[in-house]
Amino acid sequence: MRSSPSTCSRSWSISEDSLRRYVFHASENCIQELLSASDSNRIGSFDVNDDGWKVVGLENGVEISRRRSGSLHTFRSRWVLKSVSPQQFMTVANAIDAAKQWDHDLVEARYIKDLEENLSIIRLRFGEKSKPLFRNREFIVYERRETMDDGTLVVAVASLPKEIAAGLQPKQNNSIRGLLLQSGWVVEKLEDDSCMVTYIVQLDPAGWLPKCFVNRFSTKLVMIIENLKKQILACPTSDDDDI
Repeated sequence: MRSSPSTCSRSWSISEDSLRRYVFHASENCIQELLSASDSNRIGSFDVNDDGWKVVGLENGVEISRRRSGSLHTFRSRWVLKSVSPQQFMTVANAIDAAKQWDHDLVEARYIKDLEENLSIIRLRFGEKSKPLFRNREFIVYERRETMDDGTLVVAVASLPKEIAAGLQPKQNNSIRGLLLQSGWVVEKLEDDSCMVTYIVQLDPAGWLPKCFVNRFSTKLVMIIENLKKQILACPTSDDDDI
């Protein structure tokens, strides 16, 4: 790995093999964090759990919790989706579809590189008309999809380190590169072709924004499960479809 100077920030030129190894290791840690965060038997309790989660809201069947992580919070939402299988939900459980729910002024969402069948690098860019948390911001993230031994489906999405991201995709002068510290879905199969969906997100938008504003706005991000469900129901399926 070699470094090269940049007018804005350092960037690293990294081989595809080294990038694959780094992202695989980082995403493995993210998957374990997501599984740990989704494992709680105290759904609906407004007390602080032993692992630090506190339920802060219940709305339309969606439970919203938060846990302090330094100056920012990690947010979690959970919802039982009736008559929606894990495979159906996974058709829209990806970084690009989620980003569309965060902000309809998303101006670019594209795959930069596929490292493996279930491991990709993605660029998300939001325009000047976006909400304050995303205005003129971009995120370079990895996305990894895994099926666990018990059938639980996991999608892990997080930003690449800024030096690696700069080597893959130079930052535009009029944009701020934010950090998606950790995010993703854990989808567990229930009876009657239903599923429990847990969505976790911790976001650092970078640039100057009051931390309290970031934390308040982040609670809205975890509500995307409802919007994604609407996408699923709007997509016609048949028994012959491979989901």
